[in-house]
Amino acid sequence: MSLTKKHTEYINWVNELKTLIQRTQIKASISVNRELMSLYWTIGKSISEKVNTANWGSSVVEELSKDLKEEFPNQKGFSRSNLFSMKKWFEFYSQSEIDIEKIQQLVGQIPWGHNVVIISKSKNIEEAIFYSNKTIENNWSRSVLLHQIELNLYERHGKAITNFTETLPTPHSELTTETLKDPYKFDFLTLQEKALEKDIEIQLVKHITSFLLELGTGFSFVGQQVPVKIDNQDFYIDLLFYHIKLKCYVVVELKAIEFKAEFAGKMNLYLSAIDDSLKTKAENPTIGLLLCKSKSEIIAEYALRGMTQPIGIAEYEINNAIPKEIKTELPTIEEIELATTKAIRNAGDSNK
Repeated sequence: MSLTKKHTEYINWVNELKTLIQRTQIKASISVNRELMSLYWTIGKSISEKVNTANWGSSVVEELSKDLKEEFPNQKGFSRSNLFSMKKWFEFYSQSEIDIEKIQQLVGQIPWGHNVVIISKSKNIEEAIFYSNKTIENNWSRSVLLHQIELNLYERHGKAITNFTETLPTPHSELTTETLKDPYKFDFLTLQEKALEKDIEIQLVKHITSFLLELGTGFSFVGQQVPVKIDNQDFYIDLLFYHIKLKCYVVVELKAIEFKAEFAGKMNLYLSAIDDSLKTKAENPTIGLLLCKSKSEIIAEYALRGMTQPIGIAEYEINNAIPKEIKTELPTIEEIELATTKAIRNAGDSNK
């Protein structure tokens, strides 16, 4: 065997072992986390029972913290505040009518810090379960989880107006509906209040990572101003994506004004063109997402009736524009020029 071939085989062998070790480490970390969450759950339940049922009072938690830290000096997690978090964690979910064992299995799959954020920020158990599932599904870091909660994803998901029930088969239509939201939050954009569609489009592509995060898991960017030819006429799609889980193309059209009924007709045209030119037999029908500055829900629902292609209509929000009350306090260009001229004159006088 040549040295080159032996070296190549050795590298491949080492890479296989590295992959095996990494998989084992991931499984081990998941297993360790589950055991730790199970321990915290049991401790939280026990504290809750002693404080509420045995009438020991909350002061016992501080005493317990001292005893546990003395017995396990090298193990973190037994501070007074953390023990109270365990108690709160157990009590939060114990109010649910859902099987408590199923909840325990669910929350046991995510890190402790995530669990604390979820119960601290969620208004009810349904919302907490939603964020727990999304964390597992999307492998969110704690900062991303917190960001999604602050953007109120729970209230927005699945809220876009669509005709998916009429245009897609039942299992696929439900999943597709849950994929969209309303409104979409574009707080990461640096635009004025009356931004043009082209400006918004350029900014979204510039901040594509943040845009994909807001769209949700599964979206992959295909292109901007994608050309399609219909009867020798050229049309250009604002943004084209592919959704890996839904196995379909997604056409996104941006409108910097209120939704108009004719927008749906043009989107219907684009979707038919993409289905004919890009979609394969193994893929699901292309879906469209119209993002508008505002909309009348009644007009949007009427506009989608009779459309043959699956279309969703949602609003978008850009909250980083300078508030009007602050704008009034800012100097005008004329005031800035006047102040600059005055400063130059004063500087000249002082040098004489």
